[in-house]
Amino acid sequence: MSDRPRPQAGQPIIFRNGIVLTMDASHTIIPNGDVLVVDGRIAEVGPGLPAPDGAYEIDAAGGILMPGMIDTHRHMWQTAMRGYGADWTLTQYFVWYYLEHGMKFRPEDVAAGNLVSALDALESGVTTSVDWSHGLRTPEHGEAAFDSLASSPGRFVLAYGNLAVAPWEWTQDAAVRRIIEKARDDSRMFGAQIAFDVPGDPGFPEAPAFQTARELGVAVTTHAGVWGATNDTGIERMYDNGAMQPGYVYVHAATLSDESYQKIAATGGTVSLATESEQTCGQGYPPAAALRKHGIPASLSIDTSVWFSSDMFSAMRTTVGADRALEHYIAHQTGETVTHATIRVEEVVDWATRGGARAIGKLDEVGSLERGKLADVVLIKNDYSPTMTPIVNPYGHLVYQAGRGDVHTVLVGGEVVKFDGRLIAGDLPGVRSKLENTVEYLHRELGDEAWQAGMHPEIPEAEILSNPYQYRKGEGGATGG
Repeated sequence: MSDRPRPQAGQPIIFRNGIVLTMDASHTIIPNGDVLVVDGRIAEVGPGLPAPDGAYEIDAAGGILMPGMIDTHRHMWQTAMRGYGADWTLTQYFVWYYLEHGMKFRPEDVAAGNLVSALDALESGVTTSVDWSHGLRTPEHGEAAFDSLASSPGRFVLAYGNLAVAPWEWTQDAAVRRIIEKARDDSRMFGAQIAFDVPGDPGFPEAPAFQTARELGVAVTTHAGVWGATNDTGIERMYDNGAMQPGYVYVHAATLSDESYQKIAATGGTVSLATESEQTCGQGYPPAAALRKHGIPASLSIDTSVWFSSDMFSAMRTTVGADRALEHYIAHQTGETVTHATIRVEEVVDWATRGGARAIGKLDEVGSLERGKLADVVLIKNDYSPTMTPIVNPYGHLVYQAGRGDVHTVLVGGEVVKFDGRLIAGDLPGVRSKLENTVEYLHRELGDEAWQAGMHPEIPEAEILSNPYQYRKGEGGATGG
């Protein structure tokens, strides 16, 4: 990291001579372009821009300028247990988080996970995250989630959820509704959603939860198309009861029929792909091909860092790989050869930026580098890495070559949060201390033997649960992974 002084708060910033991926409607590329930021917004994009007096100049030559990436589904609270479940199945995840220690998370543990996840996202160039916060067992947990996001650098949408109680119950709690309203309206936040699942129970008991979303004017985000859990019956119940609305987000959507995809498309829904999750957990084969077939807008997401990579480079790369692998596999079954790839790297870069903005209803504000939009700008540049030269195909470079270590500078609303390769926003030492407290608490609650067994599950002769949703106790509803 250089000793050069950093930009000052509110100072105009101009990026010079980068490869600018505007991600506008035409996907315009400016090979040697500038991006001027003034008063928190993009003032101009183009070659050889004049800059106001006192503007801070950043040399983007040899790098790629792009909009901040947008993650439309991340269980941020679970980042407190980052990597713990690397060898889990979806069933083991459900047992841990829904029956055992996920139910023991205190409000401060939810906050600790959110705080580190917020910094983690920014460090990798993700400027907006949807916190699919389904561990909010009490309003106190909800307040902790809200406060941690509102006090963190970056943009966040609080998708309020409660895996311990049926959605038709917790959405009627006046205290919960107040938190959702606060997340919707507070200027420090980027909006609110309501997060719950629809397994397809008779009688459509989730109707009051959908009504709450309509009353509060927020979208519903739901895990759909999860094998053995939320399949076509759930979509059928929602559609038949008029609950599917434009802007609703269907996460995974990996085990659905053509009819269900048609219903999502017809009602203006979008799908959040979490390809690493779908591959590992078995929700179904990552459905990028099905979404393209039915014209359903897509975005990308991380899901949870208890397993997966926490950056969009991994999400983009895995999504392209999964789709191309399926295309080749299908062709090979009939002795055919794929000679032209259908999914293109440009498309998944769109899903990571513009598609994410569309999914959260903010395409008029973020998701592309265009005049007047909020200045969420990412510079991918690393003069010390041979991997970053030459840049011949910038979309291909982002998807297959670059990584979070190549994120040079990140702006959120014109304010610098990462500079010259180092995160400068937030209080990482303070967050680390909170995380240490959470991990020590959970380890103590479980005991060393169970802690180690949970991290390194044996392979039993017989499955404990044949269906991951059999974990439910009593009549309470639940939210998936």
